Amino acid sequence: MAGRVIAIRAWPGIGAAAFVAALILGTLLAVALRAEAGRGLGPSEWAALRFTVSQALWSAGLSVLLAVPVARALARRRFIGRRLFISLLGAPFILPVIVAVLGLLAVFGRSGIVNSVLRWAELPEISIYGFHGVVLAHVFFNLPLATRLILQGWQQVPAERFRLAAQLGFGSKDMWRIIEAPMLRRVVPQSFAVIFALCISSFAVALTLGGGPKATTVELAIYQAFRFDFDLGRAALLSCLQLVLVGAAALLALKLSDRDGFGAGLDRPVLRWDADTAPKVALDTCVILCAAVFLLVPLSLVVLDGIAGLAQLPRQVWQAAWVSVLVSLASTGIMVALALPIAIASSSRHRWLEAVALLGIAASPLVIGTGLFLIIYPIANPFSVAFPVTALVNAVMALPFALRMLIGPVRDVVQDYGRLSGSLDIKGWAWMRLVLLPRVRAALGFSCGLTAALSIGDLGVIALFADPERATLPLQMYRLMGSYRMEAASGAALLLLCLSFGLFWAFDRGGRGHAEA
Repeated sequence: MAGRVIAIRAWPGIGAAAFVAALILGTLLAVALRAEAGRGLGPSEWAALRFTVSQALWSAGLSVLLAVPVARALARRRFIGRRLFISLLGAPFILPVIVAVLGLLAVFGRSGIVNSVLRWAELPEISIYGFHGVVLAHVFFNLPLATRLILQGWQQVPAERFRLAAQLGFGSKDMWRIIEAPMLRRVVPQSFAVIFALCISSFAVALTLGGGPKATTVELAIYQAFRFDFDLGRAALLSCLQLVLVGAAALLALKLSDRDGFGAGLDRPVLRWDADTAPKVALDTCVILCAAVFLLVPLSLVVLDGIAGLAQLPRQVWQAAWVSVLVSLASTGIMVALALPIAIASSSRHRWLEAVALLGIAASPLVIGTGLFLIIYPIANPFSVAFPVTALVNAVMALPFALRMLIGPVRDVVQDYGRLSGSLDIKGWAWMRLVLLPRVRAALGFSCGLTAALSIGDLGVIALFADPERATLPLQMYRLMGSYRMEAASGAALLLLCLSFGLFWAFDRGGRGHAEA
């Protein structure tokens, strides 16, 4: 009995992964079968492809380039509020895209702060729309993510390396050449690949700040093919292109994440002596302040403008808010039902299941939604199930992020408690309830919070199929912006911001509650 190990039931995880693969590939097939044969890439498709790749390269490159000095400054400095600032770096990732766009418009828009100052100084104004606006918004979203990824690289360098460097009398140039530059060569390509994949499949940013013939991404071209032309062949072809682009970037990021690091240490605190001079302290302080201003000013303006706009919210906005909460909770439940079985199965002999779930990053949610509607149409009214379809698609889109957080803790539980569980004959639901869930509660709570926040702020499938009477809060906010009711849109943005962060906090706090009791 002492040598018995718990038997992991892999079939629920294999079934969940098969469902995800069938959903993504089956909906793509459903769209392709309805398309006209013999269609190739035309000038507009090539233009969308070139714009998508170029803006993703610029966005990822600038995000990583700007993140290196910010991460280096945070790694070298200790100050009051440092942990809070690092925590706030995760905010833009869960921030609803449409809210962030409104904040950027308040700073860089035609009536924003920057153009107001330029008009006062009698200088040429700038436009946030088009290529540079899309890149600016993507940098706003991804600079914090790149900073967190690169900062983790600095934190993973064992303190013993720094202590040895101090004993050898290394200066700042030696530290850069021997420790920091090799670490960056390992971390930066991975960060670039992750952000490139996210920028390739971006939709709401291109919808609000791009959209012209010269500023159309592949995802936006898919939306236009469905919404305005109902050209399923063009949509299917563009979706295949996007699947290849994002899939290649995601697999590259996964491969780069397996590079060897500096090895393990004793987790001692790192004392940096190589950046104590006044110019370096001033430089790091300036870098941190600039990053804080760039990230926090748009959010602050959303809050300030939204307070005045709350009183002008029409009844449809409050109804849309309730719908968005229900869709978000449904997405979270679906994500848990898919992620936990896959994480459990991949913790044993089926690690390839995680690669199947990566399809969620590469797939176009618009194609999945349209494929589902084409499948549903012969048997029911597709518009009557717009919200369940939106919840399902949002859950699949959040699945890769949830798995990255769950697989490690689940694998640790299986390795640490599998033999004991087998000896005590604890299996099935009893093992889930007594052994697994209490030990992955924090990761599961964070995953649920992330899924809920991403889902409530999503402006994807619902933009195609919602009717004028029923909509989610992001779509209702987009309609207010389109009708130039900016004060009401600001109020809706504040409401959406509060709901997004509130759901994330509630789930995350629930997951960590046992540790703080």
